[in-house]
Amino acid sequence: MCGIVGYIGHREAYPIVIKGLQRLEYRGYDSAGIALYDGNNIKLSKTKGKVSDLKERLENEIATDGTLGIGHTRWATHGVPNDVNSHPHYSNSGDLVIIHNGIIENYDSLKKELIKRGYTFKSDTDTEVLVNLIEDVKKNENIKLGKAVQVALNQVIGAYAIAVFDKNKPNEIVVAKLGSPLAIGIGEDEFFIASDASPFIEFTKNAIYLEDEEMAIIRRNKDIKVRKIKGDAIVDPYIQELQLNLEQIEKGGYDHFMLKEIHEQPDAIFDTFRGRLLSNEAMVKLAGVEDNMKKFLAADRIIVVACGTSWHAGLVSEYIFEDLARIPVEVEYASEFRYRNPVITEKDVVIAISQSGETADTLAAIKLAKSKGAFVFGVCNVVGSSIARETDAGAYTHAGPEIGVASTKAFTTQITVLTLMALRLARAKGTISSSEFRHHLIELETIPSKVEKALKSDAYVQTVADIYKDATNFLYLGRGFNFPVALEGALKLKEISYIHAEGYPAAEMKHGPIALIDEQMPVVVIATKKGHYEKVVSNIQEIKSRKGKIIGIVTEGDKSVKELADHVIEVPETIECLTPLLTTIPLQLLSYHIAVMLDKNVDQPRNLAKSVTVE
Repeated sequence: MCGIVGYIGHREAYPIVIKGLQRLEYRGYDSAGIALYDGNNIKLSKTKGKVSDLKERLENEIATDGTLGIGHTRWATHGVPNDVNSHPHYSNSGDLVIIHNGIIENYDSLKKELIKRGYTFKSDTDTEVLVNLIEDVKKNENIKLGKAVQVALNQVIGAYAIAVFDKNKPNEIVVAKLGSPLAIGIGEDEFFIASDASPFIEFTKNAIYLEDEEMAIIRRNKDIKVRKIKGDAIVDPYIQELQLNLEQIEKGGYDHFMLKEIHEQPDAIFDTFRGRLLSNEAMVKLAGVEDNMKKFLAADRIIVVACGTSWHAGLVSEYIFEDLARIPVEVEYASEFRYRNPVITEKDVVIAISQSGETADTLAAIKLAKSKGAFVFGVCNVVGSSIARETDAGAYTHAGPEIGVASTKAFTTQITVLTLMALRLARAKGTISSSEFRHHLIELETIPSKVEKALKSDAYVQTVADIYKDATNFLYLGRGFNFPVALEGALKLKEISYIHAEGYPAAEMKHGPIALIDEQMPVVVIATKKGHYEKVVSNIQEIKSRKGKIIGIVTEGDKSVKELADHVIEVPETIECLTPLLTTIPLQLLSYHIAVMLDKNVDQPRNLAKSVTVE
């Protein structure tokens, strides 16, 4: 989950690398480091802490000239966050320097063998083992760096995106990828390396995304050579044009990326259904579904695999697919699915959901499902990501870059795509009438404006947040389509404020959680008029009788809950299956404001990273 950046060309590398690290800090922020090479000397600096700490140290520590540079921002796996374990890492000779995103699983056995050969280690990392393995191969076999990297990686078990250079070859960087993302930006007589394209979008729109088990030798003023790590096959790389722009990855006047992304949801939802939802023609157009309609219609069931917020979106889709299309759905944590020997057949459709398209457990689940003959459909946000390439077909969300670690617009755009899929399949199966189908399409078209309206509760939500910011526990309750929203609301609060919170189906409260309720316990209840409204009101009465503090998320004009709750936050009315797109908005705002009031790092919460590319 670390972020890596590199540059080789005619510009000064330092400003490009340091800015790139700042943009990739969502991937990890335990420590950071940079190595610059001016053709004669390597200047390396690294520190525990954030990129800002590294930048401050660099201004006082070393000269920052040089047209070759690599940098790293870390999410710790092997070794605690400290200066020594930070990347980049030297080989024992000091000739090779490496940065690495991933995990080398057999590092311990490799390390023991290298120690026998006289190598010493300063850090606790698997990465220092890798760079010394490459050096050992290079020295003993008397081969060039590129070949040494290839031979060494064939001895490695695990995941990696690496960039390594040799100070004796000042015009070359070698990169390689397996299981962790790696993009190469191609400029005029210059090349950029990064975990995603954000560090180099102002310099070039052309990029190569390496496939798994590919490596590239990047030489100044020469064409890139891409080859397979296993075997020696030359690869003709596909150069794609980036759709990202600089404005999308800046805060745009907001205090935090998370707040910006919450407020971007009306546009993000619209962009996700634009060109796909044609209400005037009563049509849904999703090429990935249309081209594989027979597989969907013949499916015995749909299995959804995902992690975190994407798993919650998958839970919402279970209700939607079963309600509209009458297809049985099972929702699985990808991290469990891949290890429990699941029953998968050729008549199953697997939907894999991931914002980044790089989630390691979800990728592994995809490969398992494909090996069993299932048809795999991907829903992700990042064009050219590993999941987009690995799945049989798919549909992109169009959320735009999501920099805040706590997902917001990813959740609502995933639900939007999954709703479109369910509606299209329902129409094809005849499980929804033409009038109901059209009604759903028209209502979905209104959701962006209704989300905009829901966002106007921001000031009141801030007032509620101020009242409950010092609570040590929260309970979130919902029923039906909004039970997953309760889970997501609790997750958001935990992620960024570090307050313990749990989500439950409202009816399950009396089967245990009700024991927690007292006058100190805030209970957030999603109680829209659609669905099991009367039963949720009964649940609220049970909380009230035990002196719990009730924050109700209600439909505009609600009166019953208003009489019982301590606070009510209104959202516009819509049909039941679309309510999660609205009820999640005040929960996002509540978690955001509480975290800000507690002076937490909203965009970079402790111990978390945006893209989980390791197990």
